Amino acid sequence: MTDSAHGATPAPTTLRLPAPAKLNRLLHITGRRADGYHELQTLFQLLDLSDSVTLTARNDGRLALASTLDGVAADDNLALRAARLLKRRAPAGCGATVAIDKRLPMGGGLGGGSSNAATVLLGLNALWQLELSLDTLATLGLELGADVPVFIKGHSAWAEGIGEKLTPVTLETPWFVILHPGVSVSTPAVFSDPQLTRHTPPISMARALRGGAPTWQNDCEAVVKTQYPPVANALDFLARFAPSRLTGTGACVFAAFDKVKDAERVAQAAGQYGTARVAKGCNVSPLHDALGG
Repeated sequence: MTDSAHGATPAPTTLRLPAPAKLNRLLHITGRRADGYHELQTLFQLLDLSDSVTLTARNDGRLALASTLDGVAADDNLALRAARLLKRRAPAGCGATVAIDKRLPMGGGLGGGSSNAATVLLGLNALWQLELSLDTLATLGLELGADVPVFIKGHSAWAEGIGEKLTPVTLETPWFVILHPGVSVSTPAVFSDPQLTRHTPPISMARALRGGAPTWQNDCEAVVKTQYPPVANALDFLARFAPSRLTGTGACVFAAFDKVKDAERVAQAAGQYGTARVAKGCNVSPLHDALGG
């Protein structure tokens, strides 16, 4: 690389990047594999609601978290695990300090941890000038979780398999009220519940994109409502104003509105049902916009 004395722009030493949330506009469980994983069909929609991840390069080869997350051991933090995974592809001196400004609720079904990991992979790829392709980064990300690749690819998508087989799609981009009812949902408990629907007939992507009930449903919703009454109450509240659904295994629920003022009015009325936020749907990730495409 040509240095700055010869006119080239020096590589940045710090990047501050968004780690956007996602919604599952639908989530169908179509089967269960021999290894215990569930086969899914889902529509991922990206949001303009994000955590913020700051990556600061260091030349001592060390990786560090600037702060820990409540209830998450450092070695279990997906962002740090992502950095360690990428470092295997990097020169020996490459290191970084990772700082996460957490705005998305943990365990809310918005993909926060997976998005943090994707932002670290993309950000360090740029910071360390590794020039790995999106496909390579997505393959690495899949080692961390099935939701990581969609954040790396950076586009709303139709997903199959365990969620890793992605086809980019363009979805409507309404305003969403996202309501967190203040409980933490155990994903393993949901997927191990004997009442969980596991054999929804597969549909085509074209059928999924036409939307509407009962196509846009979440097969986890009935189990989660039974296990967590506050989630059921939050869904019932939003259903007064628009069709409401669970995202992922929850605990967040959401409803779509054409006008931001309508979404804000509903969010302000949520009160006892939890913490409400308004977010805009998007098809291209704010992270990819920040990195220049």
